[in-house]
Amino acid sequence: MAKSRNPAELKAAKAQAKATRKAASKQRRQQLWQAFQMQRKEDSRLLPYMVGGFLLAVGASVGLGLWAGGFSAYLMPVLGVVLGALIAFSVFGRRTQKTVYSKAEGQPGAGAWVLENMRGKWRVKPGVAANGHLDAVHRVIGRPGIILVGEGNPGRVKPLLAQEKKRTARLVGEVPIYDIVLGNAEGEVPLSKLERHLTRLPANISVAQMDVLENKLVALGSKQGPAAAIPKGPLPTQAKMRSVQRTAKRR
Repeated sequence: MAKSRNPAELKAAKAQAKATRKAASKQRRQQLWQAFQMQRKEDSRLLPYMVGGFLLAVGASVGLGLWAGGFSAYLMPVLGVVLGALIAFSVFGRRTQKTVYSKAEGQPGAGAWVLENMRGKWRVKPGVAANGHLDAVHRVIGRPGIILVGEGNPGRVKPLLAQEKKRTARLVGEVPIYDIVLGNAEGEVPLSKLERHLTRLPANISVAQMDVLENKLVALGSKQGPAAAIPKGPLPTQAKMRSVQRTAKRR
């Protein structure tokens, strides 16, 4: 039986845990402040939008409180400040995300970076097919089925997609296979809308079926050889910016 800690050890452990949480919180605040400073330098509309959203929420809450009268006249302004802060933070997160995507657009590895950072139960395998021009096809397994995402020159990517789709179809049978080309032309999906496009696809298979598919495709990949090497991400600062986006979404 494990020996129980004495009061001094428990006190020291609690102090250590408190110090760890405090350091982590400080680091998050520093990251947010650095990201805010970077975004403010590049986005002249950031501050006006944040301040405007904050003042609009506060003004509407004060007006509603005065109209309702009584205790609401004191409560609504406080709620307005909280709501205004949330709106301002949401504006900051969205504007930051927009800047990150605009910088990543067209860079090799951008599609893989977006896919690997999606929220939810997605199984992503970057670079299942590629060529010497850094055009690549990435495979995603999700509730819709199998999604093949091609990034690079459309004229070179489409043959890669067709070849990979044909190869995959032989193994997965009736499971739906979607193919997507990243880009801004007609019939293509912009990088900034890729995650939203995938989440709007219908759910066709269960999570258990996803596991079976993944095992089959992993076995197929091992027979075909190692996956093609592709750039790990389009921008060196995007990991930090993605952390900011996730913090903003949680709040």
